[in-house]
Amino acid sequence: MSLFVLDTDLLTLYYRGDPVVVRRVDDQPTAALAISVMTVDEQLSGWYTLTRRARQPNEIARAYANLAEAVVRLAKWRILPYTETAIVMVAELKALRLNVGLMDLRIAAIALENAAIVVTRNRRDFGRVPGLSIEDWSV
Repeated sequence: MSLFVLDTDLLTLYYRGDPVVVRRVDDQPTAALAISVMTVDEQLSGWYTLTRRARQPNEIARAYANLAEAVVRLAKWRILPYTETAIVMVAELKALRLNVGLMDLRIAAIALENAAIVVTRNRRDFGRVPGLSIEDWSV
């Protein structure tokens, strides 16, 4: 059975209820799905930023409610760690000058370490990573 690592962009579409993405994700066995700790970082960082910027009581309450909801949603998934092996792999990938952002390289390294397929709409960047398997479940 293949392991699929949902990238942040695809996970966001899933949470927004995109019918194509929801169907593809929900059709997979739970054991075949994971997210990386980088996706957790990206998701929570966004909500943390909103909680810090909120000024009005209703904005503050909404921001913290969204943060709490994000934690519950993220806990649903198997979370793949960013290991020392993946960190070394990122350094090797950076040396190739692939013109891919750091977070995407980290997600790619985590997927490579776990022999997983990255599920993303970002074919342009992830497609530059040698040996990385990718799929786009939004089409």
